[in-house]
Amino acid sequence: MRPPQTRKTPMADSSLTEFFGEPISVYTRAQAIEDGVLVDLSALAPDVCAQHYKHPVACTATVWAVIDAAVKHPRWMNDLNGVVHDVLSMSRARPLQRMGPSQVLFEAIIRGAGRQSVFTFKLACGPGDDASPVMTLMLPEED
Repeated sequence: MRPPQTRKTPMADSSLTEFFGEPISVYTRAQAIEDGVLVDLSALAPDVCAQHYKHPVACTATVWAVIDAAVKHPRWMNDLNGVVHDVLSMSRARPLQRMGPSQVLFEAIIRGAGRQSVFTFKLACGPGDDASPVMTLMLPEED
């Protein structure tokens, strides 16, 4: 993994910089995708992601490991679009808990990802590198 770099962030405006000062380090979403910390689902399953959300969707590497295991399992014959569709549709249909205006906890059944088949996920909407909204799918204990 690349260490965070010290540089000016594209979304820093002058009033924030005046108040807080220059950022010490910045680790962008693009860097996280490049490093494999996040996986860009909007690039891998663009039609499915666009069907559910108008903003870009990425998942953490741990969520990707669950999805990838399900897709590669020979018995269940899952495909990437199907698994992503199931997860994203459950994020909209059956939230377990709203964790504020920009986060939701939900469960989804994913067969073939190991002994467990019911997974709890957290979906968060927040600012991307240019401050436009982006969606991040993660496990509940992740930030």
